[in-house]
Amino acid sequence: MKYDLVIIGGGPAGLSAANAAWEDGCRSICIVERDRELGGILNQCIHNGFGLHFFKEELTGPEYAGRFVEMLKNTGVDVRLDAMVLDVTPEKEVHIVSSASGYEVLEAKAVVLAMGCRERTRGAIAIPGTRPAGVFTAGTAQRYLNIEGYMVGKRVVILGSGDIGLIMARRMTLEGAKVLACVEVMPYSGGLTRNIVQCLNDFDIPLYLSHTITDIQGNERVERVVVSEVGPDRRPIPGTEMVFDCDTVLLSVGLIPENELSRAAGIEMDARTNGPVVFENMETSIPGVFACGNVLHVHDLVDFVTAESARAGKAAAAYCAGVSLKNENVLDIKNGNLVGYTVPQHIHMDAEFKAVDVFFRVRAICHQSKIVVKDENGTQIAAFSREHLAPGEMENIKLPRVLLDKAVGSITVSIEEEK
Repeated sequence: MKYDLVIIGGGPAGLSAANAAWEDGCRSICIVERDRELGGILNQCIHNGFGLHFFKEELTGPEYAGRFVEMLKNTGVDVRLDAMVLDVTPEKEVHIVSSASGYEVLEAKAVVLAMGCRERTRGAIAIPGTRPAGVFTAGTAQRYLNIEGYMVGKRVVILGSGDIGLIMARRMTLEGAKVLACVEVMPYSGGLTRNIVQCLNDFDIPLYLSHTITDIQGNERVERVVVSEVGPDRRPIPGTEMVFDCDTVLLSVGLIPENELSRAAGIEMDARTNGPVVFENMETSIPGVFACGNVLHVHDLVDFVTAESARAGKAAAAYCAGVSLKNENVLDIKNGNLVGYTVPQHIHMDAEFKAVDVFFRVRAICHQSKIVVKDENGTQIAAFSREHLAPGEMENIKLPRVLLDKAVGSITVSIEEEK
């Protein structure tokens, strides 16, 4: 079957891209979603705090997703639910399988990758100890509790201070469980400051920074865990052990963009983000294939996913209409001091745009600082002041066209701490 645009993933990124493409005149669109309904991870995020940037009001995850699902009903976008994408070829053929239609190949003019991300598991971080029941990723526990209606445990220790883990600390407490501690191997939290305050501090849940779980004990079910302090090298310090009697361990130890399809298609990847390398219009190294949302880099706020994915949808619609950009006059964006990565990595200088939004994360906590943008000659083309920067919070800056036109060669984004 042929479509102008095939979007892989029906979460917030895919929904936003589809709506934006439809608004820009693309009338042959198909969303392929492996779950039973649209909405993605938002369906299990029943807490509020979504939509403050985009809708200017506070919504729960399902409410936020519902807004876009309702928008979609007013369009002619095809939706394939309970359908798994097996392969995406460089020729933009999307191979899918579903119980409704069996094996199909969808031929597309353009493809938007919006597959989201997945959680790191116990196997990925190699926690010592036995292998009893009661060890869950935080997102799995969230789905069990909020969608399936299962209480996963009564006495809980959380490893990692990512946002999902922090939110589950509050959720488990509200459901009657006792959250004994949140343990973080780094000397700073991996989540948003507001979640530290609202999910831990407000419920008197202790956060142990520079600590990690060094042993999980139990036969059929988790019975206790051993937590140790770690040094600057992240190795456990002997003699600092604490024992917690618990029946559940939740892991909130990082998210990984879901990019098996991207790699198999031969798309250029960024080792820093684990996502595709993209231009300012979200186009990957394969013309006509775009990436957005958590498949590109892990976001904090769904509002930013929505805005980024709308750019991808609009660019895909333009590509389907015959507008394509050549990779000739390209400005590269590099990461400098204390910056972990930048998205996008390239800018089409022949494209029409007023400004480019650059997203990045810092590698350490920085207090009063300047975000400095310099070109290849070391000439400063922009600077932005910040009172506080943290690895757990994604940053973004807007670079106007008039400044980018002055840049010689590539540009580098760096952090300079003010003393």
